[in-house]
Amino acid sequence: MQRALMFNIISLLTFIAAIFFLLSRGLHLSIEFTGGTVLEVQYPQPAQLEPIRATLNALGYRDAQVQTFGTSRDVLIRLPLTPGLSSARQSAQVIEALNAQPPHAARLQRVEFVGPQIGKELAVNGLLALLCVVIGIGIYLSIRFEWKYAIAGIIANLHDVVIILGFFALFQWEFSLSVLAAVLAVLGYSVNESVVIFDRIRETFRKNKKMTVVEVINHAITRTMSRTMITHGSTQMMVLSMLLFGGPTLHFFALALTVGILFGIYSSVFVAAALAMWLGVRREDLIRAKPPQIAPNDPNAGAQV
Repeated sequence: MQRALMFNIISLLTFIAAIFFLLSRGLHLSIEFTGGTVLEVQYPQPAQLEPIRATLNALGYRDAQVQTFGTSRDVLIRLPLTPGLSSARQSAQVIEALNAQPPHAARLQRVEFVGPQIGKELAVNGLLALLCVVIGIGIYLSIRFEWKYAIAGIIANLHDVVIILGFFALFQWEFSLSVLAAVLAVLGYSVNESVVIFDRIRETFRKNKKMTVVEVINHAITRTMSRTMITHGSTQMMVLSMLLFGGPTLHFFALALTVGILFGIYSSVFVAAALAMWLGVRREDLIRAKPPQIAPNDPNAGAQV
């Protein structure tokens, strides 16, 4: 906590930069939010996704999403909206290009148009889900601890979310439904780390009545450091495996988790704990005073003055 001010100034500058990029550049939304054409293509043998992506890139569909669907022979292709081209024309163009490449056996099974209205509905529902998570976290922390911890936890969690979105706006990474799911997962992951530290603070208040608030918070963070390194390190190894070997389908999902986990550790230790300290958390906020015990043979028991 001695360096809490310095770390929180860094957090504030990062937070402001993230908001600036969100406002100036915006998010590069996927076709699930903006609308587009969905094609289901079937091959007689397991499909090779990389040649399909290369073919779509050659056609100018750099933001196209390609993934297997159901079986390894079925491929789901999502194409962004293209001015002047209907869904039927897009599908015919793609099938023609795919059949120009070996094994020349792509067969169109289904074509659907996803309108911008559906994408707008998904965006609204996603924001509502995010809002419900934040409100739920605030209620949970208020009941389990105290309102000062709830405010500190909510600010720290929103700090993580905004910074993730800022990274996606800065580098124009594609923001899809899977990325939104990663953001919600990071919220839960971050609040879990905050709860662990808050629990240790309460426990230390009970055991060490002579320690100051700063000493209690430092002691709580130190006691949870080994757990933080083990659990977050293990999770980060799994997420990095998805990022490096999961392919394009999992790439941005894993990227959002990678950024979120790193900043989640940072915010739980340096943001949430420091904010609780600055909000004036005290021993009395977490430990209720016990009523005085009356001896069973006290002649004055029950007497009123």
